[in-house]
Order: sequence, then structure tokens, then C-alpha cells
Amino acid sequence: SDSNSSTTDTDTTAGITEKAQELKLIQLLSSKKIEEPNPEFDAIVQKVYPGALTNHDLITKTTSKLESKGFTTSNTLLATSLCCDELARQLEMEFGSIFGKNFNLGGLAGFPFAGNTGFGAMSAHIPDAGCCLLVYGPHVGITADGTVGKVERAGIRKADSCCGSAIAASNYVQGITSGTIGISMNVQSFTDFQQGVVQELILPHGKALEDAPNRMEQLPRSLYESQDLLMLEIVKKGSAGIRSGGLVMLGGIQINTGPATLDYFLPMRFDYLDEEGNLVESMELD
Repeated sequence: SDSNSSTTDTDTTAGITEKAQELKLIQLLSSKKIEEPNPEFDAIVQKVYPGALTNHDLITKTTSKLESKGFTTSNTLLATSLCCDELARQLEMEFGSIFGKNFNLGGLAGFPFAGNTGFGAMSAHIPDAGCCLLVYGPHVGITADGTVGKVERAGIRKADSCCGSAIAASNYVQGITSGTIGISMNVQSFTDFQQGVVQELILPHGKALEDAPNRMEQLPRSLYESQDLLMLEIVKKGSAGIRSGGLVMLGGIQINTGPATLDYFLPMRFDYLDEEGNLVESMELD
């Protein structure tokens, strides 16, 4: 009958469209101009953060793994929890060129300030029977000469702090551990609420920061530990909103560099969760 023919045609078209979307991931990546990392600068980054990947390598390896789990450009929502700093947008834009616009969960220093409510709103936007890629973590700058905690910015003569919020919080904690300042209650001030929270959440890492050979190198690692715990709790509480395609958590440290060098990312979690929020696989980016 005409109705059966119409249904068959619709199913065939849907199948072709789905296959095209799967192929689009590979085509999008293969069509991008690949910039090779500067060998000398790459050695600097690898010495400080061994295993860090350029953004392009990160996205290529991530996308390859996601394809094997059924993630496509049409069924995947990109969610991020990265710092407010404009430098953090680079990674979002590069992932966004594959998966489209992201749902932002992050605030200062990359902490997931959108919380449970934000995660619930985000998960409601995941396509039916679809998937979610959640990218999160703090960021740190590295200058061309290898200074950690600073970065060259376009149009600014002097290298600038990166991450400014994190460094301010580190100075606060250092003042407390040295006894030069008392604990602030600025967490109650809504005019600087997020910074107050960053300071309080980094306090438990005061000893690790104090004992570190290089405080600026340790700072994003400590921030990541706090953010990872928060994100795991948020995902656990919001797991009912995960769709049947599952959720992948890609957590780590975003490494921002000057205009003449590539940005990097140090992966520290790459987990595939099912629709109930259970860990299915801790994956490797190889």
C-alpha cells in the first residue's frame, strides 16, 4: 500500500541520514588544517604536564572513541564546565565545530557553578535516545619561555596571569597557612560570590600547594581534584536525566598558551557512563 511504501521510504531516508551523520565526524576532522606543535615548546609542556595533548589530538582521539560508543554529530549534546576566561573558549569552539554549540555549566576557574539545577536543564536538552559529552576542568597558562601560571595574550604587552581566579585563591590560601590573614567570609558576598567559593574549595589543598616544588604547576592539579569530586556528585544526583546513549566525562587540565603556540589538554578522566549513571568503561585516549 502507499502507506507502507511511505513508511519504508522514511525508514530508508532516516538510515541514510544517520549514516551520513556518522561519516560527518570523520570528514569534519579530516578536512581541518592540522597545525604541528612547535617541538621546543612541546617539550616544555610535556616536562610540566606529561601526557598533555594538543587540542587537535585530543579531539581526534576523543571523537574516535565516541564513535565506537554510538556518538554522532546529530545525537550528541556538548556540555562544558570551563573557566570564564576567553582563552578557555578555544577548546569549546574546537569541540563545537564537531558537535555544535555547548551548554555551559562552568564559572570562575572552571568550577561547575550551574550545579544540580544546571545539569538537570542541560540533560533535558540531550536529543531523544542521545548522548552527552561533558568536558570540564581548570586551566593554566604557560608562556613561550615556560613560565607556568602566566600567558601571552593578543594585544597585551606583558604576560598575564592564567588562571587569575585560581592564583588569587592560591594567594588567599597561602596567607591563611602562613598566618598572615584570617579566613574570609566573602563567600557570602553576592558581588564576588564565585571567587569566594573558589577560595573555600581550594582550602583543603593548602598543604599540597605548600609542599609542591612549584606551586603554580600544582595549582591546576589541586583545582581539578576539587572540581572532579563536585562533578561526580552532580552527575550522580542528575543521572536520571541521562539518555539511553550515555554520557562521557572528559575531565582534565586545559593548558592555554600564547598566540604563536598551540593549546593543550591534560586528560585525567575519560569515563563512559550508561543511562543510569553507572560506570561502563574508563577509557584511554590512545
